[in-house]
Amino acid sequence: MTSHTISAATAGTWMLGDLRVNRIGFGAMRLTGSAAFHQGTPSDRGQAIGVLRRAVELGVNHIDTAAFYFSRVRSANELINSALAPYADDLVIVTKVGPARDASGEWVTSARPDQLRGQVEENLRQLGRDHLDLVNLRVMGQNSISEHFGALAQLRDAGLVRHLGISGARPKHLAQAQEIAPVVCVQNRYSLDAPGGDEMLRACAAHGIAFVPFFSIAGKGRESGAVRAEHDQVRAVARAHGVSPAQVRLAWILQQGSHVLAIPGTGKPDHLVDNVAAGALRLTEEELQLLNSIGHSAS
Repeated sequence: MTSHTISAATAGTWMLGDLRVNRIGFGAMRLTGSAAFHQGTPSDRGQAIGVLRRAVELGVNHIDTAAFYFSRVRSANELINSALAPYADDLVIVTKVGPARDASGEWVTSARPDQLRGQVEENLRQLGRDHLDLVNLRVMGQNSISEHFGALAQLRDAGLVRHLGISGARPKHLAQAQEIAPVVCVQNRYSLDAPGGDEMLRACAAHGIAFVPFFSIAGKGRESGAVRAEHDQVRAVARAHGVSPAQVRLAWILQQGSHVLAIPGTGKPDHLVDNVAAGALRLTEEELQLLNSIGHSAS
């Protein structure tokens, strides 16, 4: 594939409520550092801003971020604001609330329902927006999210938030949220190596809700990135198409359903181009079965 000519629109589109986005988006977490949040060394600021602008040029109109994506010297929201404001009308910026970090970067107790407004307002301030397009409530081990999601629904009614979603959630959490307000997306960990989210994948399809996997390339490496030796099956499919293993992983994710959106993150311009190009890669049924055997045999 000629990666440099491929637009994010090639992967198709999906509606987040009344907002149409291309199914290949961009996750901003890695812009703040090479590893998890305040660990690692951030990429060059100019390069990070360049990656964001190039993403939009390539047709990306769905960017995932959070106020707690920051390192000692970088804030994902501030980078997005610097790179992309004033924002294009069709650009959808998705944030999440719930987790909390102090100024040194250490995790503190997750937000109470009455603290969620402060987190929403912090995202608004950092991004320079008067409302947030979509806010995901990150589930932090609660059995019930009704009180937290109800607090966000009030902010939606007040006009601070346009649409709501949930993250790190189980089917019971989706049912609880839907009793309170419409849910337009579920953002969960899901990848070739972590197929345990199939139940939520199917539930979202049944309800017409976007399913947005995170760590879809990193797999077991999670925030630290891809740390494993790549599976033979992935390498074989990559060789057959003349693409990278990461592109195969993204293509597999996108072929799990038309409601599935990918938000791969990177601070490197060449990786960005490759990620967007993965939206044009179509895997055969035989290749999908070969790749699915990874998940079925994974512990």
